[in-house]
Amino acid sequence: MARAALRLGARSRALALLVLVSVALLPPVSSDDGYKHCEGVVRGWADSSTGREKDGDKLSLKDLLFFLHIPRTGGRTYFHCFLKKLYTNAQECPRSYDKLRFDPSHPDCKLVVSHDDYSLTSKLPRERTSVVTILRNPVDRVFSTYEFSVEVAARFLVHPNLTSAKLMTTRVLTKSRAVSTLDIWPWKYLVPWMREDLFARRDARGGDKVHSSKKVNAYDVEDMVMPLHQYINDPVAHEIIHNGATFQITGLTNNSYFDGAPEVRHCVRKHPDLGRIVLEVAKNRLDQMLYVGLTEDHEESARLFAHMVGAQVLSQSGTLNLDLKEDVPSETDSHSSMVEPEDEETNDHLNSTHGWQNNEALNSTNDEHGKGNMTVGKLMEAYETCIAKLRKSQSGRRKISLKKVQEANFSKEARKLVPEAILKQIISLNSLDMELYDHAKKIFTQEHLMLKAQQSMVGQHRQLAEQKEGWISIIFSDEICSPWMVVLLGIGITMIIVLVSFAVTTRKRTSKLKV
Repeated sequence: MARAALRLGARSRALALLVLVSVALLPPVSSDDGYKHCEGVVRGWADSSTGREKDGDKLSLKDLLFFLHIPRTGGRTYFHCFLKKLYTNAQECPRSYDKLRFDPSHPDCKLVVSHDDYSLTSKLPRERTSVVTILRNPVDRVFSTYEFSVEVAARFLVHPNLTSAKLMTTRVLTKSRAVSTLDIWPWKYLVPWMREDLFARRDARGGDKVHSSKKVNAYDVEDMVMPLHQYINDPVAHEIIHNGATFQITGLTNNSYFDGAPEVRHCVRKHPDLGRIVLEVAKNRLDQMLYVGLTEDHEESARLFAHMVGAQVLSQSGTLNLDLKEDVPSETDSHSSMVEPEDEETNDHLNSTHGWQNNEALNSTNDEHGKGNMTVGKLMEAYETCIAKLRKSQSGRRKISLKKVQEANFSKEARKLVPEAILKQIISLNSLDMELYDHAKKIFTQEHLMLKAQQSMVGQHRQLAEQKEGWISIIFSDEICSPWMVVLLGIGITMIIVLVSFAVTTRKRTSKLKV
């Protein structure tokens, strides 16, 4: 066991070393000039990034829609239950989740959905691209990232050892054209890291027993799974997870197309006050987006997305029959068809270890609504139906995935047992994301008020139109609008005009006689 523990420590150190390679390759700077150098690097990047997005009307959907999917925010639900119903397969950019094979130059490409960061826009026609995203409470997002890393990595524990798991994965991916979780940032880093850790811990405890002798809570089962407190303090987490939303929206992740991203990230981590500069760029990016949703307010976010994005897609394709009455929720509506946040997490990445295509519910994009004569209300109905199918097909996935480490029974209730000190540390490590999330909530409130005002105006116009149509229909109804009634109505109106004219003329003559 001691030998296995040493192997675990050696592997962790090796991973940490790989993560820090990019930092080691940065140009050497003396400690005296370190801050000034970093300030120049960060400000130089910020200056080159400011103002690029302020062109045209941000609320109008452009030719290409880029859904910037921040991990663990429910973006896969939007992709399958909204966007796959709004866009055809031919309109989706090929392999948009796979950076190595992504092709934005496809002639019919109108949709990009990707974990790639904002730097991807350097490969897109920026003046013809609208960007949308969803943000989540950073503490919950860290929890969910940890849970999903364990969940996917634990699926490999069916293999007798790590070598067997790697060989089988390589064999399957070589034969299959499917996009795997292991192809996609950040899981291509986080899952192998967690997988190696799980096998090392299994070897250290001497077998495949499913009960722990060291369990403190579901997030601290040390002999089975890397504890949460160790996870958040690892160099890998610092490189990929903490303040991940801010770095993704600014295009500064370790998956960035911008060559200078490693140096900017290094400077921000070394001198945290420089993070304010990066944060302002992130806020500005959010301000310029077509839509910003919130995972925690998933039902209202979906409704806003249907109106702000879905309606425009349908309008541009000529299939929109606008009916704002159909999706107005009543006070008695139940939420049974909508997935609660914790369920949405489970359904977020619904792919298997070797690809999403294996899931029938995910690939069932044809529903009874279709795109023809689509309304916003029908789009919402299709969305809710889709979510119900995903929830049904995936209700047992996490339980099955965690069977080999069942002591790590993650849940909303289990999160409450995590010590307050760890929660405070997560908040501190994600200070930029915390402030960016607050900014996103303000944008979300503005979107809600704007849609409410728009619906009010549309309702008033519709009411006036209906009143006008009502009077016209009364006048020209079958009972009134017979040929004789039209003649009599015309004679009556003519006589009234003649009598009024005669009365006015007579009055003028009388006035002259008196004078």
